[in-house]
Amino acid sequence: MPGERLYSPIGKRGRGEVHATEFVGVLITLAALAIGIAPGEASCDAGLEARATSLLSAYTGRVPGASLLVLQDGKALVRRSEGFADLEAGRAAAPDTNYRLASVSKQFTAMSVLLLVQDGVLRLDQPVHDWLPSLPPATRAVTLRQLLSHRSGVVDYEDFVPDDAPQVRDADVLRLLEAQDRTLFEPGSDYRYSNSGYALLALVVERASKQDYPSFLRERIFKPLGMDATLARVDEGPAVPNRAYGYRLEDGAWVRRDQSSTSAVLGDGGIYSSVDDLAKWDAALYDDRLLGDALRKELFSRQGPTDDPEIDYGLGWRLTGDTVWHPGESMGFRNVLIRDPVRHATIILLTNRDDPEPYSAVRPLLACVAAGNAAE
Repeated sequence: MPGERLYSPIGKRGRGEVHATEFVGVLITLAALAIGIAPGEASCDAGLEARATSLLSAYTGRVPGASLLVLQDGKALVRRSEGFADLEAGRAAAPDTNYRLASVSKQFTAMSVLLLVQDGVLRLDQPVHDWLPSLPPATRAVTLRQLLSHRSGVVDYEDFVPDDAPQVRDADVLRLLEAQDRTLFEPGSDYRYSNSGYALLALVVERASKQDYPSFLRERIFKPLGMDATLARVDEGPAVPNRAYGYRLEDGAWVRRDQSSTSAVLGDGGIYSSVDDLAKWDAALYDDRLLGDALRKELFSRQGPTDDPEIDYGLGWRLTGDTVWHPGESMGFRNVLIRDPVRHATIILLTNRDDPEPYSAVRPLLACVAAGNAAE
């Protein structure tokens, strides 16, 4: 039972001997260190369910909500939602509620590129100019790999979009960048997180596959995995089922703030999904349903450090210790997906509000799972 201690003492507590509770503590501490968590954050004495309840307490009541899923070996240890997906309609959040993933979407863009690499249509070290020749000369050396790993130096399109501008799309990003004949640094020489790069990658996928980006995602990723409610949202496309709307706290009241001028850009953050569908995505990252072993490993290969010395970046994923993860933040949404492939553990938290930042809240739960949930 959650919270019930099922272990028994191991021997006597003489010199060189340990009690089972101490052994559990050692396991948790070692697991925490392996995944980059400070030991003081890793206590699981209250049990995983109790820790999840504590984490979700900020989302209870008639407030914007959250959906939490904790997986180990494909089994849901925690699958819960609190709060509301739509305050105005009074619709509660649920595990099948679809949230705007924001930058968690980048892992799907990376997968799309690698699927086309697997098809023999693209090459990771191919210049992006091969597919987007209208980009300015300063970007001629930029490769698809550099775009995927945020090492391209391509300028940030959001710097040129006013807050009150009409919504821009991926093709508009290309037009904005066509007028910027410069890079922030020599491509490949440094790291700078770039939403521009992922918008360009979505356009490369469209041109290389001869499909629009939402259709490619649906046909090559979502349908094969049974992610039936997941989609890249466009105004002229299908409506998002069980949609969560984004909110921001303003003067003590929750106000719907669901879309910004950049919310329609798909490659860097325009996918909607649920924790239930993302569990299917997580499972496919362990086998060859989408990618063969070599290219699947390429997704999680370290391409170089980020601006945080504890974090490297792969292809659409951040890497810390044994974990691969990515946050997502946009108007009205804060999300995180963390995987520990070594221990077959995953935690997903999706929320439809601007605050709080979820990674630091979710991270300690992973240590409890990584230690075999031994304290319960």
